[in-house]
Amino acid sequence: MRKKTFAAALLVAAASITLSACGSGESGSSPVSVVSGNTSKEAATVLDQPFAKPDLVLTDTHGRKFDLRKETAGRPTLIYFGYTHCPDECPLTMSNIAVAKKALPQAERDKLRVVFVTTDPQRDTPAELGKWLDGIDPQFIGLTGDFAAIQKAARSVGISVEPTTKDRNGKLVSVHGTQVVAFSPKTDGGYLLYGEETTADDYTRDLPKIVKGETP
Repeated sequence: MRKKTFAAALLVAAASITLSACGSGESGSSPVSVVSGNTSKEAATVLDQPFAKPDLVLTDTHGRKFDLRKETAGRPTLIYFGYTHCPDECPLTMSNIAVAKKALPQAERDKLRVVFVTTDPQRDTPAELGKWLDGIDPQFIGLTGDFAAIQKAARSVGISVEPTTKDRNGKLVSVHGTQVVAFSPKTDGGYLLYGEETTADDYTRDLPKIVKGETP
């Protein structure tokens, strides 16, 4: 267990500084690289004041409305805000989680909900999200919809998300926090925070406890 815990209010301020500017890349090509080795002993930041799960209703990859709180209630849930055109942190993070998920027993895999919320809804249609996530893990849930609602939800768990803009070279860039928030199946509260340095080994070690609502 990480000895030092942090209040959620402080993490809101800290997370707003930890941003990743992802440039435009080719959509549809799913990465297979994962971070492994040199596993941190303290991958998770334990929150002494857990985040409330965002009250968010968006559209999933099948074009259906998805009520985040309702659909993940009582389920161990990982939430990440990113986008499919991201060339680095987004696909790497999702690949790391996918690798770790495969190490779980089938029953625990079925309990776990991994939710990818796009920060670039204009380009990330349900079809695009579905195509991208299918190449990583078909069980992952992709959500898209109103940007303002997405931004508000991200900020409620201490993650900054900014509108997609063009850089000086004309490339579309999405600036967003790269944290993964883990929600307990016991309380539905976001009690763990993982940064972009978290490895596949870290997730592999921690997921069995997250599935049970325990602290790694």
